[in-house]
Amino acid sequence: MPYQLNSLSDLSALPFDTVIDVRSPAEYAEDHIPGAINLPVLDNAERARVGTIYVQDNPFEARKIGAALVARNAARHIEDHLLAHDRDWKPLVYCWRGGQRSGSFTTILKQVGWRARVVEGGYRSYRRLVKQAVYDTPFTAPVTLLDGNTGSAKTEILTLLQARGVQVIDLEGLANHRGSLFGAMAGGQPSQKAFEGALAQVIIGIDPSRPVVVEAESSKVGERIVPPMLWAAMKNAPRLEVQAPLAARAKYLVTAYRDMIEDTARLTETLDRLRPYHPAERIEDWHALAKSGDMEQLASELMALHYDARYGKARKRTDDIKPLPVAGLGPDNLEDVADRIAGLLG
Repeated sequence: MPYQLNSLSDLSALPFDTVIDVRSPAEYAEDHIPGAINLPVLDNAERARVGTIYVQDNPFEARKIGAALVARNAARHIEDHLLAHDRDWKPLVYCWRGGQRSGSFTTILKQVGWRARVVEGGYRSYRRLVKQAVYDTPFTAPVTLLDGNTGSAKTEILTLLQARGVQVIDLEGLANHRGSLFGAMAGGQPSQKAFEGALAQVIIGIDPSRPVVVEAESSKVGERIVPPMLWAAMKNAPRLEVQAPLAARAKYLVTAYRDMIEDTARLTETLDRLRPYHPAERIEDWHALAKSGDMEQLASELMALHYDARYGKARKRTDDIKPLPVAGLGPDNLEDVADRIAGLLG
C-alpha cells in the first residue's frame, strides 16, 4: 500500500528508516522532502532522453529504454549504497507523482526483502502540503517586526530571542541571504520551492496564540519571494526599532560581512551596481576606500548615503513603531536588547 502524507507534521515522525528521492539530480536540487537522500533511477540526461522519445517518437520504445536504465541504476544504488542494510530496513520511496520511477525501484527493494513503500502522489503530494501552509492558510499568529537600519544586528538578535523562548521566523536564514545588495552568501539561495518548504516547516511549529518576531524585510529576500499570507501579516505588524549609533553599526558590519570584504572582486562588482543611484565621483570614492582597506569608513558612508534613507522611507508607512535605543552592538548590548524585547512580548 502506498504511504499517504496527510500533514507536514508527519515528516518529523515517519515510520521509516530512510526517505529516498529517486528523481533526477536536477529535480532533487530544486526541492525535495526534508531529510530525503537522492538515489536517481534516471539521471538528468537519461530523463531528458526518455522523455523526448516518449513525446516525439514512441511511448512504448521510451518505456523499454527507461526500464533498462532504471534497472541498471537501481542495481548500482543497491551495490553502492544499500548493501549494509539488514532485512528490517524500511525505506520510503518517492518520485514526481508516485508513478513508474518510484514504483519500479520499490518493487526491486521489496524483492530483496526490505519493507519498502511508495509515497502516494510522490513529491507532488508533499508540495501540495507546502502550498497549503504558505499560500492557502492565513497567518494568524500576532507578528512583531524587528526593525532597524542596516548593521543593527537584527539577525543576531533574532537568535538571542529564540534562545529565550520567543517564537521567531528568520527569513534571511531560510533564504540564505542577508537581504541587501551586499547580502549574497556562500552556497547561494535555495530555490523558491525549497525556501517555501523550509518556511512551511517553521510555520507549522508556530503557536498562533503567542507572538512571533520577524525581521522587517521587503516582500523579497534576495531573489526569494515571501509568500503573500505571511507578507500580509508583516505589512500590518507593529515594529520594534533597534536604534544603534552609526559608528557601532559600521564596526558590526565589518565583522558580519567579512566574507564580502575578503572577496575583492565581489566587493568591486557590488559597489559598481550602485552606479545608477549615486554620482560617479561617489562610487569612485567608495572604490578607493575599499582599496585602502578602510572598511569601517566605507560601511559608514554606504549606510549614511544609501541604506539609511531607504529604510526611513519604508518606516514611514506605519506609525506603530517602538524605538529601542542601544549604546553599542557588543555582546552585552545585544543580550540586553534581547531581554528588553522578550519582556515587551511577555
